[in-house]
Amino acid sequence: MEPQFNESELAACLRRELIQYFKDLDGEAPSGIYEMVLNCVEKPMLEVILDRAGGNQSRAAEWLGINRNTLRKKMSLHGVK
Repeated sequence: MEPQFNESELAACLRRELIQYFKDLDGEAPSGIYEMVLNCVEKPMLEVILDRAGGNQSRAAEWLGINRNTLRKKMSLHGVK
């Protein structure tokens, strides 16, 4: 059975990773954090949603609350088939 993540678990995971990211910077100035985080979460989200939608892009786009063309663009960007 797949683990179930609720919003607080996902947020806690992200918080831990960002704290570690700042520790790893060791005083260096951060850059592009917003894009970095989105790129990390967007690909697995698209893959899971598309799998759950049986590969149906229209259904996946509807579940995500985005336009199908936007979904296709994001799939291409992340190399998701």
